[in-house]
Amino acid sequence: MQSALSLLGLAVVSTAVVWYGSDLLESSSEQLSEHYGLPPAVHGAVVVAVGSSFPELASVVLSTVLHDSFGLGVGAIVGSAIFNVLVIPAVATLFSDRLEADRNVVYKEAQFYMLSVAVLLLVFSFGVIYSPRPVTDAGGLVTTVTRPMALLPILLYGLYIFIQYQDTADYDPPSPGGTVDVGKQWALLAASLVIVVVSVEGLVHAARGFADVFGTPEYLWGLTVVAAGTSLPDTLVSVRAARDDRGVTSLANVLGSNIFDLLVAVPVGVLIVGTVEFNYGAAVPMMGFLTVATVVLFTAMRTDLELTDGEATVLLTTYLSFVGWMVAETAGVTSFVPGV
Repeated sequence: MQSALSLLGLAVVSTAVVWYGSDLLESSSEQLSEHYGLPPAVHGAVVVAVGSSFPELASVVLSTVLHDSFGLGVGAIVGSAIFNVLVIPAVATLFSDRLEADRNVVYKEAQFYMLSVAVLLLVFSFGVIYSPRPVTDAGGLVTTVTRPMALLPILLYGLYIFIQYQDTADYDPPSPGGTVDVGKQWALLAASLVIVVVSVEGLVHAARGFADVFGTPEYLWGLTVVAAGTSLPDTLVSVRAARDDRGVTSLANVLGSNIFDLLVAVPVGVLIVGTVEFNYGAAVPMMGFLTVATVVLFTAMRTDLELTDGEATVLLTTYLSFVGWMVAETAGVTSFVPGV
């Protein structure tokens, strides 16, 4: 068994490599978006969002295929989604004084994201209703998710892409500022994906190691260590966009990343292995908190269509409350998450 110090070192190094790989990915995808003439909202909500969400997708695939721990992957996705909607907009706001939104982000991206949360929770509930399993020894209710169930959120993501395509069709792009070496950028994009996969495996290994060392569920470490490590690329992208006065792109990246994570990354793990079982009792409270976090962000964005430093403080306080809750659950002080 590895020591906690060596696992911490692995997590830090893996996070740094994830950051580097994602930075390379973001740079190449931005140039490709400019070359193909995509509008800012589509660039942020689809291209950048999918690219910066690749670490989360890799965490689900690696956790499920290599480590037979789909619950760890789900924890990473939900934890990353919470981090994305609370920490990233707050940090981007603090680095840019204020973060401007528009009605397109508030009424299309944010509401479609809330729909994504509801649909994924519905799929998890179908797993309990149509494939019931006894509770675990620790008291958690088990859900079984199959390939047909996983297709529902993926089909919804297809609708999301169709909506974005309509925006692209109506957009008149400006003339490119320079010549883009398309072949080179696609090659850099492919290389960055490989770097991200390798580094995310390091994060997953560290999370499993922490679970063994401290005798706690892997799910909780997915919510924290893997989630924070894989969310740093989203933070970098959004902060850069905010500092360049591109608040719409910054917020669209956050919401688009979460939509991709919930509707694609989680179902892909199911499609690969066919059927997965995990602790439904642990997943639902986390999804509930994600819903609360989403409402907090939506409310803050809707006021004057911008985020201020005061609202950023509220978002960060909400996230710290979540971390405190996770510490309390791990220490046995609270027991709102059955089976943990």
